[in-house]
Amino acid sequence: MQELLGKIKAEIETFNQEVELNIEKGNKAAGTRARKSALELSKLFKDFRKLSVEESKK
Repeated sequence: MQELLGKIKAEIETFNQEVELNIEKGNKAAGTRARKSALELSKLFKDFRKLSVEESKK
């Protein structure tokens, strides 16, 4: 679970950096990277939900 949380935190940081570049500097490539990061976060959150449900059943 800790490993997954670390991945989520790192991906959130990446997302934040790319969004800032996209919004503040108009970097279109950063927008693409931010969307890719958002998709990865979605997958990680689904994994988190599965693990969380498993842990609550113990």
